Amino acid sequence: MDHVVYLDAKANELEKLLDGSKTMIIRGATGRKLPYGRVNQDDTLYFINNNAEGVVKAKATVNNVFNSDKLSPEESVALVEENQSELNLSGNQIKKWAGKRYLVLIELKKIEEVKAFEIDKSNYGNMDDWLPVGKIESVKK
Repeated sequence: MDHVVYLDAKANELEKLLDGSKTMIIRGATGRKLPYGRVNQDDTLYFINNNAEGVVKAKATVNNVFNSDKLSPEESVALVEENQSELNLSGNQIKKWAGKRYLVLIELKKIEEVKAFEIDKSNYGNMDDWLPVGKIESVKK
């Protein structure tokens, strides 16, 4: 399964992935929302910065996925702190994710730049930061 994943441009997430200082991404919510339970080992993630340029610039293979059970705020903060060396989150990102009831930690491998391409988002009404697209060719412009 291929996924298009929006990264935090202000926190330079894409650059951190490409330079190797970040090897894990995080998502979280009060409930079990995407990508909870929908991303698996060996899936391919395609990365776009969330700065309106709308261009895929890199990809990675999922090495490992952790979908948390319901967490207390303290457990959630501890989980983020335990994985900070791989997550390499900014202060604002820590505030955003630490404390969420459900967290998804996605460990990556084979992170590489790709020839930039745009995607067609017309089939995705509520724009989220995670689009499970099936095959990337189906949304490539």
